[in-house]
Amino acid sequence: MKTKPVIGINGDYRPSKKESVALSWFNTGYYDSISAAGGLPMLIPPHCSDEDLKQTLEMCDGVVLAGCSMDLDPMRLGMEPHPQTRPMPARREDFDRRMAKFAVEMRLPIVAIGSGMQTLNVICGGTLIQHIAEAIPRALHHRDPVEKHNRHIIEIVEGTRCWDIYGPGEIRVNSEHHMAVNRLASCFKASAHAPDGVIECYESIDREWFCLGVQWHPEDDTASALDMQVFQEFMSAAHGAEPTILKMPQRAAA
Repeated sequence: MKTKPVIGINGDYRPSKKESVALSWFNTGYYDSISAAGGLPMLIPPHCSDEDLKQTLEMCDGVVLAGCSMDLDPMRLGMEPHPQTRPMPARREDFDRRMAKFAVEMRLPIVAIGSGMQTLNVICGGTLIQHIAEAIPRALHHRDPVEKHNRHIIEIVEGTRCWDIYGPGEIRVNSEHHMAVNRLASCFKASAHAPDGVIECYESIDREWFCLGVQWHPEDDTASALDMQVFQEFMSAAHGAEPTILKMPQRAAA
């Protein structure tokens, strides 16, 4: 008898080169976080076949749309490439878009992280900012090319799922992105912003569908103890149960 929800996770991809074969790999933080929250991670390679991908997703109780250290291709977004943009391999982006599309059509519980959040917004009809530092006057420092432990404040919208997870007020989150959500898809609402107005979290307008996009990385070793609650509530949704949040007593844990 199945006792744990199966959670599908997409991985990273590198095409073959003259000196190396094509390679797929998975960030340990994603599957360790799912395991710690009581789920059973399923690592999904970049299937070329839609039928294979759909069959795989039918075995899942939820999906994590994982982030990537590279960017969505701005040409596919109708933008001229910015010098700071490093497009991810086409096979990775193609697969991520298809996985997001099918997961939405199947109404699977979804946590979309980093570039996964951006991909999901685009698939659902939203748009992106290609380079925050030039698009937003007096923007916060959202990415440090040297220091991995960059953090900034976000402000959570009251009454949202993000509010349920983190509680009221401000929290500090890790940050390593230069692209961001611009126009939000109509099926989502913003649930957290950075002080410069960048959307840092969104969620489904339908409370019955657990779909949460976060720009920060709750799976990363730079995350706070509070961030584990994202995976705990996600796992409750994947179980088909009402969310049960284990509240951390002190905001200082962030």
